[in-house]
Amino acid sequence: MPFHKTAHEYRLPKSGGGIHSLLLSEVAVDQPKPSEVLLKIHAVSLQYRDVAIATGTFPLPVKDNLVPGSDCAGEIVSVGEDVEDWKQGDKVCVHVSPALIHGQPTPKAHDAFGGALDGVLVEYRTFPAQVLVRFPDHLSYEEASTLPCAALTAYNALMGPKPLKGGDTVLVLGTGGVSTFALQFAVASGATVILTSSSDDKLQIAKRLGAQHVINYQKNSDWHKEVLNVTKGLGADHIIEVGGPGTLPKSFQAVKYGGWIHSIGAVATSDERVHAGFAVIHRSSVLRGIIAGSMMQFNDMNRLLSAKKIHPQVDRVFSFHETKDAFEYFASQKHVGKVVIKVSID
Repeated sequence: MPFHKTAHEYRLPKSGGGIHSLLLSEVAVDQPKPSEVLLKIHAVSLQYRDVAIATGTFPLPVKDNLVPGSDCAGEIVSVGEDVEDWKQGDKVCVHVSPALIHGQPTPKAHDAFGGALDGVLVEYRTFPAQVLVRFPDHLSYEEASTLPCAALTAYNALMGPKPLKGGDTVLVLGTGGVSTFALQFAVASGATVILTSSSDDKLQIAKRLGAQHVINYQKNSDWHKEVLNVTKGLGADHIIEVGGPGTLPKSFQAVKYGGWIHSIGAVATSDERVHAGFAVIHRSSVLRGIIAGSMMQFNDMNRLLSAKKIHPQVDRVFSFHETKDAFEYFASQKHVGKVVIKVSID
């Protein structure tokens, strides 16, 4: 399969330099080492972390002169001489954290593409063969690019130490990438989903995706009370908690006794405070932090996607040369689901 000797890539010269500091340049394409593959990247999906790094609000160390982006799908164009499990033409995703293969995370799990390591906003790039995952056949490259972080984080939350069961109630906060995948996985697993948003239009999309109960938290600031009302006072078995400081106080009141709050983001602020230790003890609940998921979980998740023919909710696709526009649109929070950049044009 022919490929170019040079490729275009984006770099962020300095973390916090802003979205418009992204620079597009042309670089030589590396050949794969014995244990690597060369990937032609077809699509990249954006994460909250990508915007946080660009705007200087990401709390962890970031590589200088970073190639941003962690989530992609592409096609193998060349394999190293020691690679046995992959061949030219295979369609794959790249797992975001090379160190998180199975089991529980370690400090090395934070050494991920698009942060501590150069990322995927490039036309061609070599990767270690062990970080590749074959994606389901029914998905396009654009859809598959949404899987490595958002989908896997939602799957890890709902299918982790206390797997979701049919008949459980799941409270999903918001309509971003993780939240939308959590909605789809919960519905596919037979759970009842309650979802919150500040937009009635977004809530209508959530209902089309299977949410049985929706709450506009701008119109109903006591959304936790509505959750208790819907569940006849019991609360939610699982809460997809993406708000952080701005929503945790209410999530602690909305969780079922013995339920799980999966802490994934911190996009909401509030002056309200809560004593987390007492709140957890009071309802015998579990507050669990999530760092994406393992390679083993990735493959398990793909089985569910294939069995139920689940298609990710892709809000909008931008061209590679519209990357800055894609970042701006993502930062505006107008989207439902995922924002994708189509890298390859052939």
